[in-house]
Amino acid sequence: MSMQAESNGSDHPIEVVLVAGMSGAGRTTVANVLEDMDWYVVDNLPPQMMRPLVELVARADGALPKIAVVIDAKGRTKYAELQATISDFVDQGLSLRIVFLDASDEVLVRRFESTRRPHPLQGEGTLLEGIEAERVELESLKHRADIIVDTSDLNVHQLSAEVRKRFSDDDTPPLRLTVMSFGFKYGLPKDADHIADVRFLPNPYWIPHLRGHNGLDSDVAEYVLEQNGAKEFIERYAATLSTVAEGYLHEGRGYAMIGIGCTGGKHRSVAISERVGRLLSAQTGIPVTVRHRDLGRE
Repeated sequence: MSMQAESNGSDHPIEVVLVAGMSGAGRTTVANVLEDMDWYVVDNLPPQMMRPLVELVARADGALPKIAVVIDAKGRTKYAELQATISDFVDQGLSLRIVFLDASDEVLVRRFESTRRPHPLQGEGTLLEGIEAERVELESLKHRADIIVDTSDLNVHQLSAEVRKRFSDDDTPPLRLTVMSFGFKYGLPKDADHIADVRFLPNPYWIPHLRGHNGLDSDVAEYVLEQNGAKEFIERYAATLSTVAEGYLHEGRGYAMIGIGCTGGKHRSVAISERVGRLLSAQTGIPVTVRHRDLGRE
């Protein structure tokens, strides 16, 4: 459906996406991906609350330009009210897209059996009867959908990649990388996906005129980078991470963190992290944030 977008007081219209579909078809996965892409996601919102939500966001001066509302059968949504709300959006000329997730009955049965949970509309009947009842209720909504995704043959990663492909724009990076320096004496970063140890390089701490400086200072950085193996390590490690990043993009992953450590997190790890971050961003075109966890702790 094509509608004129409502203005939110900024140069960008408010985008509203209604995520609906069969239970077990992947609504939670879609909601998580959209949230990672900076959409404001509301799960199981009553249909009559959709319009007040959009009006509230419109007064937020563009802070929340993208809203995703997830319709969940577990909340016993009244689909007649939902249809009326959608018609109201159309009549008011608001921007609304409907994403409908579907899957074959056989696949849905298999997914519910694997979780050992009943279908939300099953009641005292069989699992298949619950699926059939929900399919009948959602038939008219499916016909109004702008995007229909059959997830029968998709795993979680493939569905995530499909959502990112359909909803990414020039302002949405497909993957965000963080390179963080740290000191082993303060412990490993608990959320790191990869850890590199640069304690094989000589420590500037033992050079009197460098001790009070850190890896952000040019004299320390030059000292670290001129050591045997430093530049070779940076080039090879950045190339390895580039390959890993390509895999993350293929799997639809949205974020990864690389930890680079030395003894205190002040000299070597800081200088190496800065150089690895710049080289990794140049090689992949992916935004890379460089952080220094333990800088200033001593």
